[in-house]
Amino acid sequence: MMEIMLPAMAAAVILVGIHAYLGIHILARGVIFVDLALAQIAALGAITGVLFGLQLHTTGSYLASLAATFIGAGVFALTRGKDTSGAIQEAAIGIVYVVSAALAVMVLDRLPGEAEHLKGMLVGNILFVTWPQVGRTALLYAAVGLAHYVFRERFLAISHSRGGATVRGWDFLFYALFGFVVTSSVELAGVLLVFTFLIIPAVAAAHFAATLRGRIWLGWGLGVVTSLAGIAASAAYDLPTGPAIVCAFGLLALLSFAAGRMFKLAGSVRIL
Repeated sequence: MMEIMLPAMAAAVILVGIHAYLGIHILARGVIFVDLALAQIAALGAITGVLFGLQLHTTGSYLASLAATFIGAGVFALTRGKDTSGAIQEAAIGIVYVVSAALAVMVLDRLPGEAEHLKGMLVGNILFVTWPQVGRTALLYAAVGLAHYVFRERFLAISHSRGGATVRGWDFLFYALFGFVVTSSVELAGVLLVFTFLIIPAVAAAHFAATLRGRIWLGWGLGVVTSLAGIAASAAYDLPTGPAIVCAFGLLALLSFAAGRMFKLAGSVRIL
């Protein structure tokens, strides 16, 4: 059992590491569902590749998924600017998500075993990841993390303020790097778990930490502990691993919200 669980645990830790950080940017931008939309686009690209004869979890399928994600990145970069309201961009994200989901349903209707494809798209197969997959994912995320470190001032400035055409190139780079992460994450963990990793650690940390550094470290810590707890619960009670992790994060969101409210009512300051 541990031979199966250890790669899954390592994958969860790596996924939390990159997504908890990116979630801080997403919260600052106010585009909460952009990850869900990009994840859905990535899944659409992968299953469309299957429709044209590619095998899931192969290089061809990955490239099809990545190409679709880059298209989404371009759309989101174009819909962000000082001449575009936040509500309009959030609406664009919702439109992209619902159209991608509808297209995915139509593609799945043409595939044999569509129910299994749909399940894989939503909840992934994190319990069955291999050490080579974990290693490749870690290297990719390390490269994305390095790019974010090099361009951190530019990305942070854009995330905390609205820009016009002069920053759309940087915005596209942000979403393109985001696309690399999402494409790989969806292949490992599925749409629902990827969205969970992105949003809940960042939101939970925001209740207690005021600084960027504090939110990053607290988000990572909470995310790692919750991921491992979800995997342990799935093994102990014979539950599907992906949904068990999502539910564990749901409990984290509830507890952090309640604790944050209590601290606020008590007049406590944030700890970081």
